Amino acid sequence: MGRIIALDYGKVRTGIAVTDELQLIASGLTTVNTKELLIFLKNYLEKENVEAIVVGEPKQMNYEASESEALIIPFLAKLKAQFPKLKIERQDERFTSKMAFQSMIDGGLKKKQRRDKALVDEISATLILQGYINRI
Repeated sequence: MGRIIALDYGKVRTGIAVTDELQLIASGLTTVNTKELLIFLKNYLEKENVEAIVVGEPKQMNYEASESEALIIPFLAKLKAQFPKLKIERQDERFTSKMAFQSMIDGGLKKKQRRDKALVDEISATLILQGYINRI
């Protein structure tokens, strides 16, 4: 079995989470500048055995695609072109940012630490990945 990577794709930065090789535990990996995301993924995939990439699917409350989906569609095309043998999945990401922020509060992080948007993105990616693991 290979790892699964999850992406909380954003216009400026992307949160990244990854599973262990048994695909049991989702852990935050990092946050990268979105412009550097494909380079980061290429380097990571050269070192690690990855089975799939899960990209968050932003939806509105009525299940319609949110505005940010327009940014994700071209990225998905580039991702599939660069890694044609890799399975690419989608996972509903509604409420992940709010849940990430709440988990920071529950975890006892100070207000200054909770303002770190990169950390929120990384935790959101972890929640996306955990949701995917629970679904499969």
